[in-house]
Amino acid sequence: MIIPLLIFAVIFVIAGLRITQAWQRALVFRLGKFQRVKEPGLFWIIPVIESCTLVDMRTITASVDQQETITKDNVPVKVTAVIWYETVDPIKAVIDVRDVDRAVIQVALTSLRNIMGRHSLDDILKEQESLSQTMRLAIDTATEPWGVKVSRVEMRNVEIPESMQRAMAQEAEALREKRARIIKAQAELEASLKLREAAGVIMENPAGLELRRMQMITEVGAEQNTTTIIMMPSEFVSMAGGIAEMARKHVPCRHDDA
Repeated sequence: MIIPLLIFAVIFVIAGLRITQAWQRALVFRLGKFQRVKEPGLFWIIPVIESCTLVDMRTITASVDQQETITKDNVPVKVTAVIWYETVDPIKAVIDVRDVDRAVIQVALTSLRNIMGRHSLDDILKEQESLSQTMRLAIDTATEPWGVKVSRVEMRNVEIPESMQRAMAQEAEALREKRARIIKAQAELEASLKLREAAGVIMENPAGLELRRMQMITEVGAEQNTTTIIMMPSEFVSMAGGIAEMARKHVPCRHDDA
């Protein structure tokens, strides 16, 4: 009788041994009632009477299925997101909700659709970081009663219709052309201001104009071309203009006979 009892006792003890990994917590239930939470390591439960449920406490990365929704400005978009979350309260995660992982994903799906529908396409494309933070807060608020903490949410991909892509490309091209014209006009304005300043300096010292002419001749001659340059004082040009004007005034007008 002693040997069978010893064998039964050994089997009974071995059947109740459990091991919890470093990233796990074990919830012990006795006849369906919650008793305690066991930390990582070796522990023992009463076979048949007690049972345990393991909860993974590590950060979980889950991909949210692609959702097709309509933005605030009535543009259809397809958005894919990634969510990072972890269980901080194993008791709530097991007792208060069934299949906590699936519940978190469903909350993420609905939050993604609602937030995308409240913003325009430009906001979705330009403010993805802000929208991700907004979505994280919305999901974390819903999952907090379940003992789940959402640490990060990122929008992985945003797809828009091809027609909208072409329109956006044309808009971007027009903006680039606008900036180029503005820069060119600004450069011309600055150049004209510098030329005006140079003209003022030359007017104060006429010899500077002759030096500028000599520099221009040197630059033209360095190109090894056959250009012929005739140097003529500016006074001659002014004098020729005055003579032509006087001649035009003294020439009598001819009238044809009727």
